[in-house]
Amino acid sequence: MSYLTRAFALTTALGLSFATAASADVTIRYLASQGGLSAHELAAELGYFDKAGITLENVGYAQGGPASLVALAGGSVDLGSAATAAVLNSIAAGNDFVAVYPSNGINDEAQSIFYVLEDSPIKSIEDLQGKTIAVNTLGAHLDYVVREALYQKGLPQDAANLVVVPGPQLEQVLRSGQVDVSAFGYWQTTFEGAARKAGGLRPIFDDTDIIGEIAGGFVVLQRSWIEAHPEEAKAFVEGSAKALDYAREHPEETKAIFAKVLAERGENPDVAQYFAGYGVRAGGLPVERDVQFWIDILERDGTVEKGKLVAKDILYTTGDTPVSN
Repeated sequence: MSYLTRAFALTTALGLSFATAASADVTIRYLASQGGLSAHELAAELGYFDKAGITLENVGYAQGGPASLVALAGGSVDLGSAATAAVLNSIAAGNDFVAVYPSNGINDEAQSIFYVLEDSPIKSIEDLQGKTIAVNTLGAHLDYVVREALYQKGLPQDAANLVVVPGPQLEQVLRSGQVDVSAFGYWQTTFEGAARKAGGLRPIFDDTDIIGEIAGGFVVLQRSWIEAHPEEAKAFVEGSAKALDYAREHPEETKAIFAKVLAERGENPDVAQYFAGYGVRAGGLPVERDVQFWIDILERDGTVEKGKLVAKDILYTTGDTPVSN
């Protein structure tokens, strides 16, 4: 019996409803991530948005977080999702985005792992000098983790060469010797699990070694959208945060839903069994350090002018107080 067959059997037995609202008042367009399931997608599958009249519309795939932010800024989607550093850079560049909930977090269960072949001479971060590292996109989480890892070792932040490789090909380019290291992001635990099961790979470090437990990225909305749809924005954030908690409390049921969605997209549903969770703290909402940590790094590197970004102005609150400028 395939994992997908087991997944459908499990969800049927549990009596979960995957129906979305028949007549939605608000449609939120978004870009999906290959091999991934966002918390808002999970929330929609669980029916958490039905009463609020919210429906989600998948309009394609994003190569990475920065691409989804570009799409959001251009108006072709209604939400974006990217690593915190990418979100902050985009806001600093003039986009009026609000970080509404952590898309993922980093902890001992869900993390980004940098792999080499088992017989690779690379043993440590210091050995990354001059080596080629495959990441899903530039200017986002993995890019900044590499820079910070090198910085902490007193090495130039450009000492390693980063190349862009889509998530489904990370294992292939590493095994074929096209790159020295493949970095599987915290949102790519499905691909990481499949690669690890095949054997012959060895981890060098993970992002929790570098930056500790923290939100890895955020789902963002335009501030103007939030002001135009305050009740829907609140329902969207609360439903997504509820889905983050559901995934932690019901891992097997979540994998079943994950497999169903991947199959509907035409992706491989069997990788859903390697989903390691979202890594977000209980309650599903951020704390100020999730943003301030990266503001400090961007200011340190001279990427963002000191004082230009203020964490509390970037983070959305679900209380009765409207988002302030």
